[in-house]
Amino acid sequence: MRTNYCGELRAEHIDKTVTLYGWVNRRRDHGGVIFIDLRDRTGTVQIVSDPQRTPESYQDAGCLRSEYVVRISGNVSQRPEESLNPKLPTGEVEIYADSIEILNSVNKQLPFQVFTTDTESVREDLRLKYRYLDLRRDRMAKNLQLRHEVVKAMRRFLEDEHNFIEVETPILTRSTPEGARDYLVPSRVNPGEWYALPQSPQLFKQLLMVSGCDRYYQIARCFRDEDLRADRQPEFTQLDMEMSFLSQDEIIELNEQLISHIFKEVKNTDLPRPFPRLTYTEAMEKYGTDRPDTRFGLELVDVAEIVKDSGFKVFSGAVKSGGTVKVLPIPGGNDAISNVRIKPKGDIFNEAVAAGAKGIAYIRVRENNEIDTIGAIKDNLTEEKKQELLTKTGAKPGHLLLFGAGDIATVNKSLDRLRQVIGKELGLIDENKINLVWVTEFPMFEWNADQKRLEALHHPFTAPYPEDIQDLKTARAQAYDLVYNGVEVGGGSLRIYQKDIQQKVFETIGFSPEEAQDKFGFLLEAFEYGTPPHGGIAYGLDRLVMLLAGEESIRDVIAFPKTQQASCLLTDAPALVNKSQLKELYISSTYKPRE
Repeated sequence: MRTNYCGELRAEHIDKTVTLYGWVNRRRDHGGVIFIDLRDRTGTVQIVSDPQRTPESYQDAGCLRSEYVVRISGNVSQRPEESLNPKLPTGEVEIYADSIEILNSVNKQLPFQVFTTDTESVREDLRLKYRYLDLRRDRMAKNLQLRHEVVKAMRRFLEDEHNFIEVETPILTRSTPEGARDYLVPSRVNPGEWYALPQSPQLFKQLLMVSGCDRYYQIARCFRDEDLRADRQPEFTQLDMEMSFLSQDEIIELNEQLISHIFKEVKNTDLPRPFPRLTYTEAMEKYGTDRPDTRFGLELVDVAEIVKDSGFKVFSGAVKSGGTVKVLPIPGGNDAISNVRIKPKGDIFNEAVAAGAKGIAYIRVRENNEIDTIGAIKDNLTEEKKQELLTKTGAKPGHLLLFGAGDIATVNKSLDRLRQVIGKELGLIDENKINLVWVTEFPMFEWNADQKRLEALHHPFTAPYPEDIQDLKTARAQAYDLVYNGVEVGGGSLRIYQKDIQQKVFETIGFSPEEAQDKFGFLLEAFEYGTPPHGGIAYGLDRLVMLLAGEESIRDVIAFPKTQQASCLLTDAPALVNKSQLKELYISSTYKPRE
């Protein structure tokens, strides 16, 4: 039987006989003495086979190759002084192998080397196709272990310290509007009818509050049929929570304790509390985004009032049409960013255009606060307006001022993008810094220009502030998002728990009473049987672990992820199914492959 894992062995195990199982990381023959790095999920340890000291294992050791699966028994010994390896947790010891048993060999050439240095890379498509090999590699093994530690910390905090209970909610549910596309599942026993895979357990966790569950959590699988990015997958995992009888401040406080507990347990990092808070309005004004990276400055400045009457029509026209003009002030930008980069076809110009802007204007502040810019701006600003501009932006000699003018959404999006690109280029972002910030007081609704109607900014079950309830169209939501270094990792809200308010929200987003009853009648009825005030939050587990691991894609913290085309290279899913299966489900495909 196995006595130890490879990565457990330390100096205190010296002179003990151990039995290990694992994979051959690599084999080295040093003038007759064979060294084997044996690996399991806990780490590696050095095995020695010496023809004089361990003759019975020597022949077997000579047959070993990388990734062979073996059982090794032997005596733990102190490494000689000259061969100590302080980089390895097991670097003080080695095992002299009394016996080596090959449990399985490698019969095909490996598609890539499992043992590689950090600087060696393997194409991602190969990694995903042979994911079981990729998961043996140190980087991925550590990421999976980190994910496990995060989930363990979550469970222990919620269950042992705050009386949460875990409840599983259905995977097969009904399709509801107001979200991303659903993954649909046909019902064989109910011909012509469909299930949907849940985008979140939202409605069920609210119903659990109606049931008196009080404090619920779940490590929940969720599904969304949407376009993919590095931090999105068609199926993903979230920590889902719901609580009754807690105020917004109490929910935020509990969650700050949770996040601090996770960081302490898995990173041994103490987070300062309370976390800073920004309202949605403040975040959009200062950073142009509701997911601000607050590790660095470069805050945006609204100068619409200063330039609204200027002769420069790009500025004045934007303000008069209901838009805005904002500035991104960049200290030292004169030396760091040339005119060529800002003008058409330059990389800074292209970044702004990629975010929807038509272009970008700029001012350079020279010695004695002289303004150097294109003539149209300079010629249409009075000396008084120039000084106002410099004062409001805090510009000094050497500053570069980048202007965004147009509708508010485009200006915010383009300057937010430039802020991030330039902040990174100028080395203003401390990659080792951890900044967590709450964003609160979101609008209840946003305008969907395609459908010409209001839609819920978060979801239609979010409660408005009581003082805003008379005009829901402009109401603020009692919602809160947690942002980690510019990435949203969690979002939640207080929920509606009164039938009349829920009906008003459905009406505001364009649901007829009949449609609301058809889609959500079960929820509306539940609200008539004594529903407690409640609220909750959900964390993107994949995204949180990605940030903790220092990875750039959630695919690197998921055991078996999909590609950006939502396919699995390992199993070749999705795939065609037998026509008889479709016939049983009363469906047929209308898809015709392109010729």
